[in-house]
Amino acid sequence: MTAPDWTPAALPQRPARIDQFASLQGIDGEGSGTERYDRLWRWSVAEPDAFWRAVADYLGEDLPGPALAEERMPGADWFPDARLNYTATVFRDRPDDEVAVIACTEDPSATVRLTWAQLRDQVASLAATFRDLGVSRGDRVVGFLPNGAEAVVSLLATASVGATWAVCGMDYAASAARARFEQLEPTLLVHASSYLHGGRPHDRGDVVAELVGALPSLRATLEIGTDGWAAAVGRDAELTPEPVPFDHPLWVLFSSGTTGRPKGIVHGHGGAVLEQGKLAALHFDLGPGERLLWYTTPSWMMWNFLVGALLTGASVVAYDGSPARPGPDGLWALAAEHEVSVLGMSPGYVAACQKAGVGPAGHDLHGLRMVGISGSTFPAGSHRELQASLGTGVQICSISGGTDVVSAFVGAVPTVPVWAGELSRPCLGVALDAYDPAGHPVRGEVGELVVTRPMPSMPVAFWDDADGSRYREAYFDTFPGVWRHGDWITLTDHGSVVIHGRSDATLNRNGIRMGSGDIYEPVEALPEVAEALVIGVEQPDGGYWMPLFVVLAEGAELDDALRQRITTAIRTHASPRHVPDDVYAAPGIPHTRTGKKLEVPVKKVLAGKDLSGSFDPGSVDAPDLLEWYAEVARQRRG
Repeated sequence: MTAPDWTPAALPQRPARIDQFASLQGIDGEGSGTERYDRLWRWSVAEPDAFWRAVADYLGEDLPGPALAEERMPGADWFPDARLNYTATVFRDRPDDEVAVIACTEDPSATVRLTWAQLRDQVASLAATFRDLGVSRGDRVVGFLPNGAEAVVSLLATASVGATWAVCGMDYAASAARARFEQLEPTLLVHASSYLHGGRPHDRGDVVAELVGALPSLRATLEIGTDGWAAAVGRDAELTPEPVPFDHPLWVLFSSGTTGRPKGIVHGHGGAVLEQGKLAALHFDLGPGERLLWYTTPSWMMWNFLVGALLTGASVVAYDGSPARPGPDGLWALAAEHEVSVLGMSPGYVAACQKAGVGPAGHDLHGLRMVGISGSTFPAGSHRELQASLGTGVQICSISGGTDVVSAFVGAVPTVPVWAGELSRPCLGVALDAYDPAGHPVRGEVGELVVTRPMPSMPVAFWDDADGSRYREAYFDTFPGVWRHGDWITLTDHGSVVIHGRSDATLNRNGIRMGSGDIYEPVEALPEVAEALVIGVEQPDGGYWMPLFVVLAEGAELDDALRQRITTAIRTHASPRHVPDDVYAAPGIPHTRTGKKLEVPVKKVLAGKDLSGSFDPGSVDAPDLLEWYAEVARQRRG
């Protein structure tokens, strides 16, 4: 067992909320924090009914009847007798004068601060406006919005009246937003017409016009920043959230749309309240008087997590703009300015800061105690470099979950050590395991990430999937009755979890499997490499072609010496059996709109498959790059 890179010796003076919660359940404090957490986790997955009832009580929810009335996957029956509302939970017992939301853009003069009272008044007013516009329980309200206060207000107002929310960030192309919204047949569109990014405004009026024309179900539109918006959120109204059943649809989140029509993933009020409240309060130790800033867009599930911190009484900082403005350390500067307690970012942003020679140093981060990492695997070297610059008083909290559950399966715990390149523990209430292809648990070797018992935030359904067949196919076809998520993981001998990447993009050379993340770590650590993409392509003759594509740092050249350094790094730090067949200098690497590398579509392109009809270019940040990869494949085939 290797020594951890961070230990909880520098915990704050107050007890961690997860220890308070454990004490309430009669789980004593004997032994280390790790031992106590492991006892708590074992209880949480062995007794889901008792655990989730305890979470509800801890969050102040008085939910009658059994928690898990019927255990099955899919289709678990959670809290069948309960009535609640996400918005009601957000505002329960909040102090009027404390700040709830801080919304920032690249223009410092445009920063907006809303107290709990102001946020409540705007939500109440907008909910009343929605009702006047004919929005009622079961209707859909959609947003084409930047990450600002208006998006938070719109979500909470929608939930308040029992309608269902869906949102796209303003970087989405018209085709991508339309592919999502038209499925829902929405009643109302809340939108902006421009946003600021990279130092310049971006006009999106044409996209809004196209959306309005493509959504005949719309009864009204509402544009933020106008007199109409001011009137909609400025009237006198009482907040009267409508109690709804536990599984009543709260929001629809969408899959990336890079391998077919975007799947609308429906989550209920109750599952979001319990799962996000648990994650924010017990794993991130958030509560009243603390602030969360997570760099995200409204299109990504981390935006829902950001808003979900309000469930604990914490305040949130919503930033819409480039993380590298006004300089590459822009997020660190923002965290210092707003005295955030927990700051969330991607591994890519950390790597960019490190290559630019910037980071937390030089910023007054006296309130910071956690840095959250999500979006992709976080290389151990990058982790250790960041930890050294933060010092021992700040914990790095890598998490891994998904839009599918709008939460995390694995992550960090305030009372458990952290090992670089690893995630400390499965989250509470997550019956996590690793399976081999035959469905047998494995330890110390790569297996499929599975969840063997229900979670309350597993989807209520997929949109437009009346018989549930698409839902079952997505998660339960491989191991019936067991959730297969599609990630390769290793459960280590000291209880941590290593994420290797998506199992549908596995590198499987000569029967030896490896996750793409294991290749990216040593390659992207090289100063000449800005980013890498590795693909394994089965060949018609039974062979296997494994090319590596690298985006070079400024001034670097892919010569024989650099190729040798790349292959040596892979051979030494990943696997000698997974040295690439070819290394190409690429003009760029395409990503989903949430920043994930486009491994599966690129694999199809390299195999000569036609993506038309199963791929929405608007769901990708640089769709034109796919033609470059297709040309590589054509030249290779001669």
